[in-house]
Parts: sequence; structure tokens; C-alpha cells
Amino acid sequence: MLNFQIQSDSDIPASRQLFDQIQFAIASGQYPPSHRLPSTRQLAMITGLHRNTISKVYQQLEEAGLVESVAGSGIYVKTQERKVIADSDSPLIAQSRIIEESIEHLLQSNCSLLQIKELFLEEIDWRLSCQAKIIVTVPHRDLSAGEIMQQELTKSLDIPVDLVTLEDIDQLIAKTNFGTLITNRYFIREVLDIVPPNSFRVIPIDIYDYSKELAMIKTLPSQACLGIVSLSQGTLDIAASIVHSQRGDDLLVLTATNNDHQRLMAVVRTAHTIIAGPSSYDILQQAIVMARPDLIRIPEVICSDNYINSKSIDLLKRELDIK
Repeated sequence: MLNFQIQSDSDIPASRQLFDQIQFAIASGQYPPSHRLPSTRQLAMITGLHRNTISKVYQQLEEAGLVESVAGSGIYVKTQERKVIADSDSPLIAQSRIIEESIEHLLQSNCSLLQIKELFLEEIDWRLSCQAKIIVTVPHRDLSAGEIMQQELTKSLDIPVDLVTLEDIDQLIAKTNFGTLITNRYFIREVLDIVPPNSFRVIPIDIYDYSKELAMIKTLPSQACLGIVSLSQGTLDIAASIVHSQRGDDLLVLTATNNDHQRLMAVVRTAHTIIAGPSSYDILQQAIVMARPDLIRIPEVICSDNYINSKSIDLLKRELDIK
């Protein structure tokens, strides 16, 4: 799990460091929907920041649609999707209880049993119709993250998955009545603001939490050089910020996208350890082979797990009724 750390001598403002760390904790599922965030007093003790600064960060997170304030209770991770699937390890009786509670709630809302039946059938029919077209959507500014998601989902789900930028969703909706839009939690608020209710299903996924990589980073020797390679520039920016929050200037961090050959070769020649996602691993290995004659030492290469959290893949298969 991520430990919140603020580097006071960083060029990155302290408030931005904290925002990035909390955002990552939410996007990677470490802070799941409905999770209560630490109070401003608790975070002040952990980070050394003033409570007013922390309050402003929480306000920014709320404006971004990631958290919500509950009067007299605290700040909670916002639930962006309807919770309809029980955990795979839950006993059948627990699932039955969820259904019973839902029916009881609807009865108290003056619905008849016949009306409830029709509501359930309509919902199921709508979900089934939405399975006909599966689309990944992300803002154009981080199209590469969408490409990673598209690759991984096509392979994991073994079905065609399209990629449409958030800026083009309006055109898609004008042509198609139903479908399933998949995005990660970094972009869920932007997607929900655009997609009309009862049209496309919107399902957010959690990204990999990089816990193994973060644990390894803590063991790197002082003044070591860490390289990070990814298809997504947005992922690199967040990764560099998170690493800096954990080690400060004690580590030199170099990043490169797959298609930036010059920067990639600089990472290969300089870094002691390089972390790469599955979509970048082969390209990185090719770069190392090219640079081998000039290398004093071969960098250690660590291939991280898939960008999408494995639990999110399992949930998607159940959401989409894929065996």
C-alpha cells in the first residue's frame, strides 16, 4: 500500500504531490469506492502539511469527481458505478440477501412486485444489449493509455474491443444506441459527464497498484538511476511523481515512451534498473540489444503486471457474461 510522503525540497508543489498520491490510490483500487479517506488532522500528522492545504486537496479531488464529502462523517471515495456484482467468494446466501434488500427497498418506494419484475427484466435486457459493442474511451491527451487498455482487454476477454477518444463519444452516441464504455478511474468523471443516462453502460476499471514495484524501489541504493518505460505519457508522469514522493532526490528517475527512441536509448544507457509494462517490454529489450556494445553494465529490467488490475478483468468478464 502507498505511504503518503511529501518531499519538501521538490519542484513539485506539496499539494500536487498529495493529490497525485491520493488519485493513484483511488485509481489502483487501494482506496475502493465508499472508502473513508484520512481526516485532515490525520493527514497533517502523516505528511506535515497544514490542514488548510489538505482541505484544498480534498476540494480538488471532489471537484474532479473522485471523492465526496459527507457532512459530519468525512471524505469518501465516490462510487461512480452501480454496485451489482457480489464478490466471487461470497456465499450464495449473501447474494440472495442483496436481492431481497433491493426488492424491499423498491417495495418501500411504492413499487408493486409486478413493477419490480419489469424493472429487473428491463435492466437485464439493457445490459445484454450493451454487450454487443465494447469500447475503451479515454481523453485524447492520453490516447496511449487507451491503446494499452484496448490491447489488454482484447487479449483477456477474447472479443473485439474498439477505442474511441472521449472527444469523439458524441459522434458515437449519435450513430449507436447501446454499448459498453470502459475507462479507468482517472477519467470516469469526464466520461459520466458526457454519456447520457440509459444509453451506454459505463464501467470503470482499476489499474494495477504496482505494489511489488514500489516495494522494490524502496530498496534501491541511494543515488541509483531508475528508468520507467511505458506506452502512455500520462502513466509516466504519474509514476515519476509517485516515485519522487517516496524517495525524493535520493533517486534519479528517467522516463521514456515507446516511440521516443532517443529518450529510450538514454534510459537504457543510464538506468541501473528499468521498469516496463508488458506493452513496452519487447521494445525495451530491442533497445538494450542495440546499445549493448556501449554499455558498461546491462540494466536490470523488471516487467510489471498488466496495466489493468486482474480483479477488474474478472469483474468485467462477469459483467459482460464472458466465460
